[in-house]
Amino acid sequence: MNMNIRSLFLEHVAQTSDSPMLGVHIDIEYAKGAWLYDYNKRAYLDLISGISVSSIGHCHPKVQAAITNQTARFAHLMVFGEFAQQPQVHYMQQLMPYLPPSLNSIYYCNSGSEAIEGALKLAKRATGRTQIISFKNAYHGSTHGALSLCSDFNFTKHSLPLMPDIHYLTFNCTADLDHINEKTAAVVFEYIQAESGINTIELDFLNALTARCKHYGVLLIADEIQSGFGRCGSFFAHQRFNHTPDILVLAKAMGGGLPIGAFIAPKSLMHTLSFNPSLGHLTTFGGNAVCIAAAYAVLEVLQEEKLVERARTIEHCIKTHLSSSHIAHLRVEGAWAAVEFKTTETCFKIIKSALQNGLITDWFLFNSKALRLSPPLNIPLQDLKNALQQLNLIIDHG
Repeated sequence: MNMNIRSLFLEHVAQTSDSPMLGVHIDIEYAKGAWLYDYNKRAYLDLISGISVSSIGHCHPKVQAAITNQTARFAHLMVFGEFAQQPQVHYMQQLMPYLPPSLNSIYYCNSGSEAIEGALKLAKRATGRTQIISFKNAYHGSTHGALSLCSDFNFTKHSLPLMPDIHYLTFNCTADLDHINEKTAAVVFEYIQAESGINTIELDFLNALTARCKHYGVLLIADEIQSGFGRCGSFFAHQRFNHTPDILVLAKAMGGGLPIGAFIAPKSLMHTLSFNPSLGHLTTFGGNAVCIAAAYAVLEVLQEEKLVERARTIEHCIKTHLSSSHIAHLRVEGAWAAVEFKTTETCFKIIKSALQNGLITDWFLFNSKALRLSPPLNIPLQDLKNALQQLNLIIDHG
């Protein structure tokens, strides 16, 4: 049956990589907690959480219960303002203590890419401008507008032409901020640039960026799709810098494995989507009640199990136990690490060997020399320590 699933998968499910998982084929039957199991009942420790999605592990009982309870009420209603839906309201009420007071209006959607798209439309609509600033080696999604923010030509060349009037600046380079001016609608940025391999914004740069944008009336769009919901050791990365963006973009860990994203802005700004013309942004399934019920359960789990604090424990564990002398650089932000080597070849070899030994890791989209660690925030610490010690041996043996 296992081979049949693999062959049917390759035959009928579209593939976007010639060699996913570096050619190591794994057919998953079920997942629980931090572990994935194949049809031979072999266990794999998930050290990337589906790229930071399953931050409270797989099949968390509280999320499962929330999904079951909501499906008994309703799964989907129109989401264009016709019906006030309790899950949507309760979720935002639960989230607001973690947000700056000005970020008080949420638009629900289905993914991070979709949230970026909505944020871009909102910024252009509100400012009447077209120019968008992004940063080199950043990734904000693969839909057409989101992909336009990507500076890597090899990644975008077959999708041209992309959205016009996009400019790419160097992350943490204050001199580059001179390109922001009265023609700029928005700057899209990350506090911790993910796909370049966990590079954190410098405070002086953030302050200069904020001042420049304020001077020219430019909106700051903060992408916390990967850093949010405890991943970086605080609930959101913007809290660490005591910083308030104009628009906040969320997804990935938000839904505990269900597809959901959101962009959040001041109500006065979000209101511009409602007129001239009305229905300024639409998505059929954004605000789906089942997905929001799961997201609400995620918030409860993060609070009850103190998982934001635990991310800092995981950070200490990684720094303490991942100690191979063959690591060129180690950058850790909460339960999120880039383990960088001297070459891509070395990194891929280690990722493949780790997978063959039951450890699921990955590399970064725009830093293939770095191995990604992004385990569930509730991973058993002994499992993590064992995995890190095993990784040390794999790295040492090259």
